[in-house]
Formats: sequence, structure tokens, C-alpha cells
Amino acid sequence: MKQGSHELFFRKLHSLAGIIPVGVFLCFHLFLNYSAVWGKDSYNVASAFMGNLPFKYALELFIIFLPLLFHAVYGVHIALQAKNNVGQFTYARNWMFYFQRLTGFIAFAFVIWHVWQTRVQAELGVHVDFDMMAGIVDNPFTLLLYIMGILSAIYHFTNGIWTFLITWGITVSPKSQRILQYITIGAFFVLSFVGLRAILAFI
Repeated sequence: MKQGSHELFFRKLHSLAGIIPVGVFLCFHLFLNYSAVWGKDSYNVASAFMGNLPFKYALELFIIFLPLLFHAVYGVHIALQAKNNVGQFTYARNWMFYFQRLTGFIAFAFVIWHVWQTRVQAELGVHVDFDMMAGIVDNPFTLLLYIMGILSAIYHFTNGIWTFLITWGITVSPKSQRILQYITIGAFFVLSFVGLRAILAFI
């Protein structure tokens, strides 16, 4: 495989991993957390369901952690090679490209922190439930960091859909790309409402 085709292959794989399964899991996680809106018992039932899935460790490893690790590490490689020119060219797509890279770094750090506070603590014997999450976001500064992390992850995912469909040659014409941009912006606002409503339900 030539160097150019090798790079293209990994970029397409990186883009795919960001949508399936990482992006799909993000949406699932957001809607699962939204159960907190309906009260403590509702969230605890949903959380217990996730914690008792069959083959949980295999699913987490192969469906979440390995694809996420690949997407994050290769994403850092791409971001460090990227040349952002928003200071010279202020077109909307240039700014969206810049924020795609920035939110990628923020989301990566947030996911590590969130996994430590929840998944790792669960393995250490801490019971993951409504009260645990309420205790985490009880601190206003921590709540602010959670909001920033949630919005960054959602932006990175929804804007990444636009990039994914171009990378895979699905949206080729300028018109289709423009329509898709409106769709992904709408998806950002819908998922942001879900994510913010969910995290604020723990207060």
C-alpha cells in the first residue's frame, strides 16, 4: 500500500470510528442520562441496566474503549499536522475546522476524567447511581467543566458527521454538503439540549 493510500485508509478508518461505534455510543449515553430528568429511580434503573449487560467487559473493550482510543490517538496525530488559518481566512468552515480540532482535545480529556470518576470508581466498589452523579456536579466548577465537556463531545461528533460523509465520498456536491451542514447544526442543538437537560437534572 502506497504512503498516500495508507494515509487515506487510516483517515477513513478514523472518521468511521468516530461515528460508529463512538458517536452511536455517545448518543446512547446522552439519552440514557436523560432518564435523570424523570427522577432518581428512573436514572438508577437505566444505570443498573447498563451495569448488568451480558459480556459487559467485552462490549466495553471492543465497542467503546478500543475504537475510542484509536480515534483519539490518530485524531491527535491529524490535529498536530493540521494548519489552521482562521486568523487569515474567517470563512465559517475554517472556524468549524478549528473548533473540530479544539473540541477533540477537550472531549478526549473530559472522557478520561469522566471514565475515572464513574467507570473506574465502579470497579473500585463505588455504587454508580443518581446520588453519585449529583455529588460530582454539586460543585459549580465541576458542573461547568462537565457542561464544557458535553458540548465539546457533541460538537465534535455532529461536525464530524459532515467530515465523515465527505471523506467516504457520500456527499460530493457543494449543495449536498451545504444541506448536510444545516442538518448537523440542527443535530448539535438537539443533542446539546438532551445533554444539558440531563446533567442539570442532577442538581
